[in-house]
Amino acid sequence: MKVNLQLKHAQHLTLTPQLQQSIRLLQLSTLDLDQELEKILMQNPMLEREETGAEAAPPALARAPEEPAPPSAEAGAEWNATETWAPEEQSATWREDDDEPETFQQPSTPITLVDHLSAQLRLMPLNERDHQLMSLLIAHLDESGYLQASLEEIQSAAPESLAAETDELHVALRLLQSLDPAGVGARDLSECLSLQLAVLPESTPGRAAALALVKEHLPLLAAHDFSRLKKLLGTDDGTLRQAQKLITGLDPKPGAAFEQSETRYVMPDVIVRKVRGKWTASLNREAMPKLRINALYANLMKGGRDGGGPLSSQLQEARWLIKNIQQRFDTILRVSKAIIERQQNFLEHGEVAMRPLVLREIADELGLHESTISRVTSQKYMLTPRGLFELKYFFSSHVGTEAGGAASSTAIRALIRQLIGAEDHKNPLSDSRISDILAEQGITVARRTVAKYREALQIHPASQRKVL
Repeated sequence: MKVNLQLKHAQHLTLTPQLQQSIRLLQLSTLDLDQELEKILMQNPMLEREETGAEAAPPALARAPEEPAPPSAEAGAEWNATETWAPEEQSATWREDDDEPETFQQPSTPITLVDHLSAQLRLMPLNERDHQLMSLLIAHLDESGYLQASLEEIQSAAPESLAAETDELHVALRLLQSLDPAGVGARDLSECLSLQLAVLPESTPGRAAALALVKEHLPLLAAHDFSRLKKLLGTDDGTLRQAQKLITGLDPKPGAAFEQSETRYVMPDVIVRKVRGKWTASLNREAMPKLRINALYANLMKGGRDGGGPLSSQLQEARWLIKNIQQRFDTILRVSKAIIERQQNFLEHGEVAMRPLVLREIADELGLHESTISRVTSQKYMLTPRGLFELKYFFSSHVGTEAGGAASSTAIRALIRQLIGAEDHKNPLSDSRISDILAEQGITVARRTVAKYREALQIHPASQRKVL
């Protein structure tokens, strides 16, 4: 066997620890970044938060709205202020506030549906066995207040000490269905709505027709087949309209109000204001951690007492971290400014004026990779006079226009929402008609695309939007 020794040249990219940390910090949200820093501060004595006076309170948080809402008139008065950021050497800063830290009250423990029903049960003059049977049924309710299991299934799953006859469970169920909220303990939607209508006074206009509808004709009501419903019920438009109004005012999920959902909080990384007639973006100081090198340990290093020990590497890591945090916020600001430069019309006129924008356009201008732009725009938020938005919200695909231009999908969705909002509810616009109207405005959108955008907006089709 002949052994040969060959020399080959090859190139490969090796990510240094500093670069790896920079990438990781860039993709973290502001809240995740703060949690990450707490871990690092506990591990590295060379790093500390810079505090002034009393121990600084955590940054204020903002609840993320389901739909961005414009700020109040009082808040609007602050948009003329100018804010700049000049990072100091080896320091990632936020705005210091001399005001007293806010005092937060400990939130009370939320009451669950089971708690609410059990409290009512304790006030009912029932014997011990009836209490146990009702408690058994309450334990089988889902989060919406429905009894999904059949009485036979509940009977077979009951402990031997609570062997119950089916008739006993039927009585317990009727008692459960008499509790608040109305509709709890129902086994399907029809029964849930019927229970709620049953507690209304008999003299309520449209009550009898509404009961007939929810018990026998819910599919036809959902399809808005009013002509057939009037024939089946033998009623007129006025009575059917009253019945429909009653039904739409009912709660299809009576137990949902007691669900414990986690409140989502976000902190804006960037604040957009109109300064001297021009929209500008600046960093939110309260979102920026204020870090510094620990002076005591730094002096030990200057005195040469560490002798190249662990403090030396920890000092270097601390410097890297501070530099990477500076770079993180600098990149977020650069990307935000580039976005605002392209979305001036959105800030002036709203969603209908949103222009098409893709990651590559920002990446090419800033000399960054698309993956970097993707990391920057994910879980980073911009506070504008029109609401709080994730940076990725400003990016959307485009649809061609007759004039050779392009309209963003966001703007088209806004136009569809406007058209449906202004339609004749007795003769709602079909997806085809909306497509034709947009074509008349020079925007070519297929009917199936209109349907897709409408569904994304959680708007029902025309047949279900029709009213009497």
